[in-house]
Amino acid sequence: MTYSPKRGSSEFRPDGGVVVGDDGSACGAAALRAAALEARRRGLPLHVVRSWTIATAVRPADVPQGLVPSLLEFEAATLATEEQRVKEVLGDAAEAADVPDVHVVHAPPAKALLTAAETADLLVVGTRGMGGFERLLLGSVAEQCIRHAACSVLVVRSP
Repeated sequence: MTYSPKRGSSEFRPDGGVVVGDDGSACGAAALRAAALEARRRGLPLHVVRSWTIATAVRPADVPQGLVPSLLEFEAATLATEEQRVKEVLGDAAEAADVPDVHVVHAPPAKALLTAAETADLLVVGTRGMGGFERLLLGSVAEQCIRHAACSVLVVRSP
């Protein structure tokens, strides 16, 4: 797994491939598995995008309470956590050649995914993520991706 080319980047544009958004939810895990399968079928690279803001970033374990971590520390902790999650979700299903690139983007989720979709072959999202409206069939990020993505979008329902 690799890091985005620019540290502290607020955008990511792949050179083609399958892009999947993951937010740590069950729908995100289902989308990740579907995207890995689709990337393998198409013979394309898989790019996992985890967007983050200060409110959603992973707090670094080595920063004492009472101190505010730097953006780079938040970013590094978020990246490490997402890389671990990808390993857990995909398990041994990912062969060495199929190991996805994990990118953390400091931006709202819809913006991060729509920017990545500008140069991707396929964008994969879950129907809904961590939002508080459990009765929604389609979350706001998935809806924005369907309406505005520059590439095809696959929306994956949670099992």
